[in-house]
Amino acid sequence: MLPYILSLGAGLAVGVAYGLIGVKSPAPPIIALVGLLGILAGEMAVSYWRGHPAVLSSLLHRKSFAVEREAPRRPPA
Repeated sequence: MLPYILSLGAGLAVGVAYGLIGVKSPAPPIIALVGLLGILAGEMAVSYWRGHPAVLSSLLHRKSFAVEREAPRRPPA
């Protein structure tokens, strides 16, 4: 987690420096950054589902119109 915090801090510092100097940032537009975030989130979701196949199958089979019935109870022996 620390590398992410340091990276964010460095990015903010460079952004402030660019703002003070009046230089336009070479970063892509915000819409492109949001798209990259979506790509990363999708990639992480797929890798999670591959490691936890029961999660995906329960999501796909959760919506059912079948009436659930309890199994008949057997008297104790």
